Amino acid sequence: MKSSNSSSILWQSFDHPTDTLVPGMKAGPNLKTGIDRNLTAWLSVSDPSPGKYTLAIDPIGVPQLVIRDASGSWIWRGGPWNGFGFSGTVTMDENGTARRYGWEASLQKWDLYWLAPSDPCDFFSACGINAVCDTSRSPICRCLDGFAPKNPASWSQGNWSDGCVRVATLSCGANGTDEFMLVRGSKLPDTAAAVADRSLDLDGCRARCLMDCSCKAYASADLSRGGNGCIIWMAEIKDLRVYANGGQDLYVRVAPRDSGSKRKRWIFVLASVPTVLFLLITLICVFMIRRRKGKYFAGEQLISSPNWADEIMHQGKEGNSEILLFQFTQIVNATNNFSDINKLGEGGFGPVYKGKLPDGQDIAIKRLSARSGQGLEEFKNEILLIAKLQHRNLVRLLGCCIWGEEKMLVYEFMPNKSLDLFLFDVEQGLKLDWRSRFQIIEGVAQGLLYLHKHSRLRIIHRDLKASNILLDTDMNPKISDFGMARIFDANEAQANTRRIVGTYGYMSPEYAFKGLFSVKSDVFSFGVLLLEIVSGKRNAGFYEFDSWSNLLAYAWDLWKEGNWKELVDPALDNQFWYDEVTRCVYVALLCVQESPDDRPVMSDVVSMLSNGSLNFSSIKPPAFFAMKNASGSKRPLNLHVNDASNGLSVSIVAGR
Repeated sequence: MKSSNSSSILWQSFDHPTDTLVPGMKAGPNLKTGIDRNLTAWLSVSDPSPGKYTLAIDPIGVPQLVIRDASGSWIWRGGPWNGFGFSGTVTMDENGTARRYGWEASLQKWDLYWLAPSDPCDFFSACGINAVCDTSRSPICRCLDGFAPKNPASWSQGNWSDGCVRVATLSCGANGTDEFMLVRGSKLPDTAAAVADRSLDLDGCRARCLMDCSCKAYASADLSRGGNGCIIWMAEIKDLRVYANGGQDLYVRVAPRDSGSKRKRWIFVLASVPTVLFLLITLICVFMIRRRKGKYFAGEQLISSPNWADEIMHQGKEGNSEILLFQFTQIVNATNNFSDINKLGEGGFGPVYKGKLPDGQDIAIKRLSARSGQGLEEFKNEILLIAKLQHRNLVRLLGCCIWGEEKMLVYEFMPNKSLDLFLFDVEQGLKLDWRSRFQIIEGVAQGLLYLHKHSRLRIIHRDLKASNILLDTDMNPKISDFGMARIFDANEAQANTRRIVGTYGYMSPEYAFKGLFSVKSDVFSFGVLLLEIVSGKRNAGFYEFDSWSNLLAYAWDLWKEGNWKELVDPALDNQFWYDEVTRCVYVALLCVQESPDDRPVMSDVVSMLSNGSLNFSSIKPPAFFAMKNASGSKRPLNLHVNDASNGLSVSIVAGR
C-alpha cells in the first residue's frame, strides 16, 4: 500500500508475516523502520488464532534464530547464521524438507506450526556452562574435555544446572601456551556475549583469541566464503550441543597439557600404588567372605550375591517376565528431572513420581529414599517376586533402574492412585458407591487367593493395607508393594522371624507378638481392610465416641447387637445391597479372629463373599476385642498397638 501523493510505502504484508515465510520475505528486525518481522504459530493445529510461540531473529550479540514463548523467554535457539543455515538446525533431507523444533523448513517456505521436540536436546536442557548436550552418550549432559563438574554430587544425580569448571587455569598474553579443543558438529553456543569480526580468517581468529584473556572460544562466521570471518565468545560457553550429522566446528580454549604435569601425575600414580594394592587386597577378602556367606533362601535376605543386579535380570528372564533395566537418563527425562509437579506422593519406600516414556506410555517411578526404613533387600525382594507374578489384581512391574546409589522401581501407572485416598476422605469417599467398593473387595480377595494358592510361588504379602491397593481407570484394584513379601515352600505352613515388618492396625496378633506369620496373617489384614472399606474408617487410631479401642471392637459390638448397619459408611447414603454388606461384615469378623486356626483361607473367603445364601454361624470375638472396665470405658482385652494413621510401614525387632 502506497500513499496517494507519494511513492513511499505505508504498509506491506511482507512486513507482517503470520505463521509462514515465503520466498522474498525477510525475517528479523528492520533497524531503520523498527519493524520486527516474526513468525507466530497457530493456537493449535486446527485453530489459526495467534498462539504463544514466535520464531524470530534475536539481534543481541551475533544475531541468531530463536523461538520465544508468550513471556518473551527463549525456549529454543537455532544458533547464528553461518552462510548455509543456522548451526543449530537439522540438515535438509533429499526432499529438501526437515521437521524439527516446531517449524517446517523447505525449499519453498518456512511454516511455524507447533512444537514437537525430537529429542531431549532440542529445547534448552539444563547442562549449564562448559557442558555439552549429547544424545549419543549417557548421561545426556557431559563436561567438555579439560572440564569437570562444578558440583559432583548434584551431577551424579542428574542435576547438571551448575555446569562444569576448568581443571587447569588458562594462561594469557601473546606468549601464552593455551590450546584449542575442536568440538565437531556443534550448535554454536549462545552468542549474547560474543562478537563477530568479518575481516579475520580462522588463523587470525585464533591469534586474536590467544591475546585476549577474556576469549573462551571461537568459530567461523561464514562457511559459505571459505571460512572467512569469525565469532569470538568472551564468556564461558553455554547451551552447547553436538550432532552426529550437521552443526559446525567450534574451537574451545583449554589449558596446555605440558610434560611437567605428566611427570607430576606419574609421581602421584607411583606413590599411590602401595595404597591401591592394600585396598585391592582388602576388597578381595571382603568379596570372598561375602560370597561364601551369600546364598539364596526363602528367608529375610532373598539375595546376597555381589552381582545382584545381574541376578535380578536373570531371575526375571527365568520367570518369563519382561523386566527392563532402565537407564537413569530415561527416568530423568520421563519425570522432568523429578519435578515436584510430577510427584504423586511418598510412602515408606520413598517418593513416587509420574513419568511418560517417549512412546507416550505413562509410568509410576518409586524412588528409594536414603531416609527410608526399607532398603536394598526390600528393593531386590520386590523385583524378584513380582517378576514371577502375573494377575489382573496385582500391579505390573515394568522394570527397575540401578545407577550409583539410585535405586528405582518402574510400574504401570494407576490414574486413580491408592484406595486410602478415596476411602478416608470425606469428599472423595462420595465417589465410592457400594458397587465400586464390592468390586474392590472381590478383586483384592482374588489377588490374595492367587498369591496364596494359584501362583507358581506361594507368597505371603505381609503388608496388605489400603494404601497398597492401587486403582486403575475403571477402579479395578491392584495389590502393590511386595518389598516385605515372603516365599513359602509348598509344604510350609508358617514361619517366624526376628524382624517384624508391616503396618500398625493391620498386623495379626501372633505376628506382632511372636513373629509368627503364615497365609492367615494376610487373611487377618484382609479382614481389617474389609471393615475399613465398609465403614470408611481407619482401624489404626480409631476412637468412636471414646468408647472403643479400635474398629474391630466397634464392628463386633454392632454385629453382636444386630446393629451392623450403623457400621456402614454414611457416604453411601443407605444406597447398598444389605445381603452383600452383611456377608462382608461377617467374613471380616471371621478373618480377624485371634487364633489363626479360626480364620478361613482365601479360597473360603472368595466363596463366602459370592454366596448369596450364606449361613451365618456363631463366631468368636475378634482379636484386640475391647471390653468395658469398672469405670464404664472400654479397654482392649488382648493387645493395643500404637497409632499409625499415617499408614507408614514399620520394622520392629523382637525375640522369637
